[in-house]
Amino acid sequence: MAEPMAEITRALQIYFDALHDGDVAKVRAVFLPGAHLYSASDGPLLDIPLEKYVEIVAGRPSPRSRGETRRDRIVSVDMSGPQTALAKVECAIGPKLFTDYLTLLKVDGSWRIIAKAYHYVPIG
Repeated sequence: MAEPMAEITRALQIYFDALHDGDVAKVRAVFLPGAHLYSASDGPLLDIPLEKYVEIVAGRPSPRSRGETRRDRIVSVDMSGPQTALAKVECAIGPKLFTDYLTLLKVDGSWRIIAKAYHYVPIG
C-alpha cells in the first residue's frame, strides 16, 4: 500500500496535468462527481458545479497549446485523518496566478477532489 502523501501528490499531479493540458478526462478522474468550485475573486460568490467546470476547461485553449511555461506547485498538504486532506496549490494559467484550496477525500481507494476554493491575482 502506498504512503498517503505520495498518493495525494499523484492526485495533485493529475490535477496540474489536467489544467495545463486542458484534459477533461483527467479533470473528471481527479474530481469526485458532484464536486463544486468556489471563488469570490471577481466580486459575487461563484459556485461552479463540476460539469460546468469541465465545459470551461474544454472550451478554452490549454496553457500547453499556447506555449505557456508551466508554473504549478504544491504549497502544503494537511491531513486530518487517513481519508481527508486539504491541499494548498498554486498554478498559473494565462495572465493569472491561482491559489487553490483543494479538499480531498480518499474514496474507493483513490484521492479525489470534492471541493475547490480559489483566488487569483494578475501575473506581471
